[in-house]
Amino acid sequence: MSSGGPAVPSVHLAPEAATFYTAQSSFSDPGGLAPLYADLPDDPAQLGCLARDLMVHRLEGERFGCAIPEERLHNDAETRYLDDILRIIIGRQHAPLTQRRDVGDRFVGVCRDFALLHCSFLRHVGVPARLRSGFADYVGSDGFHGDHVVTEYWDAERGWLLADPQMADPMVVDTFGIDFDPMDVPRDRFLVAGKVWQAIRAGEADPRTFGLHPPQEGPMFGQWFVAGAVRLDLAALNKVETLLWDVWGPGPGSDEEFTDAIRELYDHASLVACDDVPFDAVRNLFARNDGLRTPRTVLSLAPFNGPREVTFR
Repeated sequence: MSSGGPAVPSVHLAPEAATFYTAQSSFSDPGGLAPLYADLPDDPAQLGCLARDLMVHRLEGERFGCAIPEERLHNDAETRYLDDILRIIIGRQHAPLTQRRDVGDRFVGVCRDFALLHCSFLRHVGVPARLRSGFADYVGSDGFHGDHVVTEYWDAERGWLLADPQMADPMVVDTFGIDFDPMDVPRDRFLVAGKVWQAIRAGEADPRTFGLHPPQEGPMFGQWFVAGAVRLDLAALNKVETLLWDVWGPGPGSDEEFTDAIRELYDHASLVACDDVPFDAVRNLFARNDGLRTPRTVLSLAPFNGPREVTFR
């Protein structure tokens, strides 16, 4: 596999950013289950493989020859907090986290869950890490970029690198035709949400090629969908790693509903939810802007369990 090449050039990570992204968030904290991390390796790639071996994507049952029970299919990925995810994993097979689980014993999640577990592992071993929301061409087809979440972690020699723990399995690599190292994702294969927003605004990208489903498969695509990904990415850069269907703040439900004020809001957000993240700016914008900051109670548009308001811990 070819290397993803260097990330945005960086000579060092500012101490305040290193401290911030090494500390667990309320979402990534293993809490009282931290002793389960005792035997973890400190290599980011190995940690990505471990996360992959503890989880299965809710759409992978057929691929792995496993009939996923409906209750797990509907409810596992509604688990917001890492300590609760760990309880589910250990409850199904009480074994060290370094032990690969049979598919039938794994947590049934989505891309966000693979990335959150990987991020939690990385932070535990002292590696600055964060989730990134954006769009990957390798989970789409015919030029479509699918909604996706990956891990971004700090490498002392190369700066911030993207890693996709969901792809860290040979069968999955073959299925998606991955021709790069999933632990070193090229930045032209996974586009962070702010970069996509800016390209659309500049007329350099077609908003119909970004979303959850291509236009012929449903309405989940377009500039409005990209705006939601920018909002999620800004929150994750501030260590508020919500579910992908948690919504808040101003955001239209279609491209036709945009206003100039909403576009301007996401113009500002895209400047910090980008490849080369300005740490102070990303913290200040989130703290000071009521339209972008995640409130304690959000609306969850759960795919299986229906809309409901959820209050965070």
